[in-house]
Amino acid sequence: MARYQIILAYDGTGFLGSQRQASSRTAQSELEKALRKLGWHGKTVYLAGRTDTGTHASGQVAAFDLDWGHSLEKLQDALNAHLPRDMAVREVKEAADGFHPRFDASSRCYRYRLFCASVRDPLRERYAWRVWPAVTDLAPLASIWPGTHDFAAFGSSPRSGGSTIRTVISASWHLRDAEWIFEIQADAFLYRMVRRLVYAQVAVGQARLSAETLARALDNGSDLRKDVQEQIPASLAPACGLTLVEVRYDNLV
Repeated sequence: MARYQIILAYDGTGFLGSQRQASSRTAQSELEKALRKLGWHGKTVYLAGRTDTGTHASGQVAAFDLDWGHSLEKLQDALNAHLPRDMAVREVKEAADGFHPRFDASSRCYRYRLFCASVRDPLRERYAWRVWPAVTDLAPLASIWPGTHDFAAFGSSPRSGGSTIRTVISASWHLRDAEWIFEIQADAFLYRMVRRLVYAQVAVGQARLSAETLARALDNGSDLRKDVQEQIPASLAPACGLTLVEVRYDNLV
């Protein structure tokens, strides 16, 4: 019996999120179904992060214990043979006993894609948000986020009463092939934080919100912060544009 760590990719369009739910198709339930066909008798597979309904992943990390007497390559092939077409195991390796992909993670990185067009583009919109009216240059807004801030205006803690303070390590906007791409890395994220951040920045890009108001919402010491937070749009960017691209474990040998 050994603990294995895998990198999992999936098209989130057909999943009700990542975590197992009763009578619903999720990334976790499909992975556990495939593992049972390989003789797995565990109760749960551990995931590095929770993804919303419709959110994609290219670097989701999962861990499980399995009695497997063959090579890592054969384990990857066997899992992919039993997984549905919208999921794939990209990498398999043995992990230390007790490794937990969520609690041992040092940071996570998400990517969000959007494009500006006045007419629907059904194929493109499967993986990106179509925005109209068009936005102005979004690149300068990325400098607002790095550092340790209270992101209460942009999400809620996964635990009731939990802290809303997070440390953003890096953030950037790039225009590539007529698409705006937002990448953000942080020690952890609040529930729906990235989608809230993207929507608010698009509001600035459409002149519906000022960049100054956006920045002031992170001012931990301001008595006006609550009033400023109420000016931040509560809407979410669509899940289709969001992908979990990497989970890092810098503290592990």
